[in-house]
Amino acid sequence: MDPLERLRAEHACERLIVDFVHRLDLGDPASVAELFVPDGVWQWPPPGDGRRVEGRDALRRYFGSRPAGRLSRRVMSNVLVTVASADTATATSYFTTYRVDGHAAAHGMVPPDPPVQVGDYADVFRRTGEGDWLLVSRTLRLPFGGPTPEL
Repeated sequence: MDPLERLRAEHACERLIVDFVHRLDLGDPASVAELFVPDGVWQWPPPGDGRRVEGRDALRRYFGSRPAGRLSRRVMSNVLVTVASADTATATSYFTTYRVDGHAAAHGMVPPDPPVQVGDYADVFRRTGEGDWLLVSRTLRLPFGGPTPEL
């Protein structure tokens, strides 16, 4: 694989990582499903709560079920994409989540509290026949976490 193609693949995968959290925090959470291959998987294995969501329809329902009054912001860092071939890549990225439930526009700015989660994502990517990079799987690892506060 030539260096320019490797850079393009890395950038496309990094873009998916950022697009994922933007859609959750600022956009339409259910649309996260479109970032996955049709049989894509999102999972939070033990010692997490053992969640596993597979397939775009299930992913759309899962992420679309986010509470209406949830306000969140995820901070992504330490993104490391490893391109394995012209059509496959993996990545690890760190995230920090600030989140509250019960937020309404009338609340205005929310006083800062410590993050409710700090963890990392382990991702597997595949390039489609159309040349687009998509998530095959995203595994959440959460060494630091607590309940979401209610306003």
